[in-house]
Amino acid sequence: MSTTAIPNRGVETPVASDILSPNRIRLPRLGASVSVAAAVAISSAPSLLPRSAVTAALFTGIMVALALTVAWAGRRVFGPRRPASLRLRAWTVVAAALISSVALASNIHWQNRLRAAMDVEPVSWSYAVDVTGGALCVALVLCGAGSALRRIFSALGRNRCVALLVTVAALLYTLAVPFVRSTLSASYSASNSAMDDAVAAPTSETRSGGPGSSAPWRTLGREGRAFASGGQDLDTVRTYVGLESAATPDERVALAVSEMERAGAFERSVVVVAIPTGSGWVDENAITGAERTFGGDVATVAVQYSDKPSWATFLFAEDDARRSANAVVRAVATRAAAEPTTPKVVVYGQSLGSVAGSDAYLAVQQNISSLCGAVWAGPPAGSVDTDGAAVLANSSDPVARWSLDLLWSPPDTTTFTIDAPRPPWLPVVGFLQTSVDLLAALDVTSGHGHRYGTDQGEAMARCR
Repeated sequence: MSTTAIPNRGVETPVASDILSPNRIRLPRLGASVSVAAAVAISSAPSLLPRSAVTAALFTGIMVALALTVAWAGRRVFGPRRPASLRLRAWTVVAAALISSVALASNIHWQNRLRAAMDVEPVSWSYAVDVTGGALCVALVLCGAGSALRRIFSALGRNRCVALLVTVAALLYTLAVPFVRSTLSASYSASNSAMDDAVAAPTSETRSGGPGSSAPWRTLGREGRAFASGGQDLDTVRTYVGLESAATPDERVALAVSEMERAGAFERSVVVVAIPTGSGWVDENAITGAERTFGGDVATVAVQYSDKPSWATFLFAEDDARRSANAVVRAVATRAAAEPTTPKVVVYGQSLGSVAGSDAYLAVQQNISSLCGAVWAGPPAGSVDTDGAAVLANSSDPVARWSLDLLWSPPDTTTFTIDAPRPPWLPVVGFLQTSVDLLAALDVTSGHGHRYGTDQGEAMARCR
């Protein structure tokens, strides 16, 4: 530290320039300030769906921690440089704070536009306070954890670190992953089998699980029981075969056709083959819409192929979904074609159901004329062939938008129904925002996000 002497006293004191020196006032490096501003701007970019303060804080905090990590890695790779002047760093901090504030304010405005379109309560400026405070906590925790790990690895040395990482990876692969998979599988199976006293077995012979049914009520699964007992007109035909109704996929398809014959499904003018989602769920809105559209002169059949959530089935058992859909569509269309008065057969699928049903529809349509149309609701981006099918996709549905292509190209919105303000697409940013929106795709009312209404059934009218 430089000093100056005060005459006649012999006492040395710091000069003003030293009090304001970088050694006295610590300001972030230029890279850190720029990284934080960029992270806040990206995380505050317009989203597809309304976002809670907790979700926004987590996303922003993670982005800030990631941006600081990238800045630190850049300094390590390119080597340390002489710190910028105190004045430049101070102005950069001010600019970063201003950019972050504007980004948060713009986000509140956008959130309220979305909420107005979706009949959700607006947010106030306290939303920005909650997001800022939560993001700061998340970023500090993550950066602190990263710093602690770096010190631990530095103390262990390169060889010990490699050995530790290999050991942890081996334990995760051989013990943790199988245990988690087994536990989740057992949980999904138990949830599927659990009986709900609030859902009563149907009393109509036109429903699976009812009088004379070859598919016992307890075997239909949670979603199958809700499907078979639902609807306003209990005389409509609803047949459902669950995983526990028969031992193999082929036996389940054969049982489904037998159930349809017993219930008089092929005597109706329209037969809807509903391809369930991964858990066996069939959207009640779609079937109610179809029954209303055709005045009750309709039969619906669904065959369960999994009790796992759609995302798990999509990742690990998509072939099971495709095989089941192909088998049931082919069997039902073939049996319908044998009737003197052939009913029209429509294939319907939502989300994963549309993915599984698309291939089946295209393959069977070429050979069996009774198969006359298809309806796909909320199909994952680029996963279905829309030829000859009616497609319903909300513009706010992240499932219908999400794909890796969003990193470098805008989504194809030609089949979308505009239901809310649409955010502009930006490279990388659009992908990140849509990925976060997937978490809340079902947390909205019908007609928004990944929720579709009775218009799914009404879209089947084109096949009459």
